[in-house]
Amino acid sequence: MMQPAAYRPFAALCRGARVAVVAPAGPFDRSALEAGVAVLAERYEVHPAPGIFSRRRYLAGDDARRLGELSAAMTDPAVKAVFCARGGYGALRLLPGLERVVPGSKPLIGFSDITALHAWLQRGGQVSVHGPVLTQLGRLGAHAHTRLFDLLENAAPAAPLQGTETYVTGVAEGPLVGGTLAVLSRLLGTPFLPPLEGAVLLLEDVGERPYRLDRMWTHLALAGVLGRVRGIVLGSFTGCEERDAPYSSAEVLRDLAAETGLPCAAGFPIGHGERNEAVPLGVRVRLDAGAQKLTFLESAAG
Repeated sequence: MMQPAAYRPFAALCRGARVAVVAPAGPFDRSALEAGVAVLAERYEVHPAPGIFSRRRYLAGDDARRLGELSAAMTDPAVKAVFCARGGYGALRLLPGLERVVPGSKPLIGFSDITALHAWLQRGGQVSVHGPVLTQLGRLGAHAHTRLFDLLENAAPAAPLQGTETYVTGVAEGPLVGGTLAVLSRLLGTPFLPPLEGAVLLLEDVGERPYRLDRMWTHLALAGVLGRVRGIVLGSFTGCEERDAPYSSAEVLRDLAAETGLPCAAGFPIGHGERNEAVPLGVRVRLDAGAQKLTFLESAAG
């Protein structure tokens, strides 16, 4: 197996730092965004992009608007972090245009459809943050806020996270990569898949019935992804049950994990569930699947 990629930490944030809010994917509820912005405004100087409330069908405006907004925020030296308003759908459409963008050393924060943007940054060797989008942040508890701000501001590894289930016992170390299964699997066969050799793979999802989870997981396996990673961390799989089925999505995922033989633990509070704890992507982690523990061995912020 090739050696895993090395990633650059982002510059640590300070209180009062200028941060941008962008909408690179789907449209959203204004009040939910305002609740998230209010949380940020207690700590930072928040600047939502002017066209952030644009709508075009299921997108937050057309591709040119969203790409220009994201590119400007990622390259503006005055902006110290970029927070995504919402996931939904649309970030995949921006990837070709982002090949010409050289981002500054700053964190991008989001999850779900933002998995595509994390992959873009990982391909460039940069750490990013799989964490709450702003339409989610306002309804999360103070613990999630504290973890996010600690991760962004402190030059120390993030606190460990505890899962609930061991699917395959064992220990694995490597950079944490991945995100939402449905988005990550769409990158297969494209030049935008992040480096996976020697990685610990994070997967979570929402609204995907068990057979769809099986199909996407099997797609990863057939493409050779599961032969390249060292372990698997499973976050929340929310709303993923088949009505009246005599089996659960957890049973399906457990069987799929067993087939890989890779260390795998589930039930980490990451993703679309009631808890979504921020985690840095690209930093080296240690997964002890038997103890259902994920330990962060490097700091995300430099």
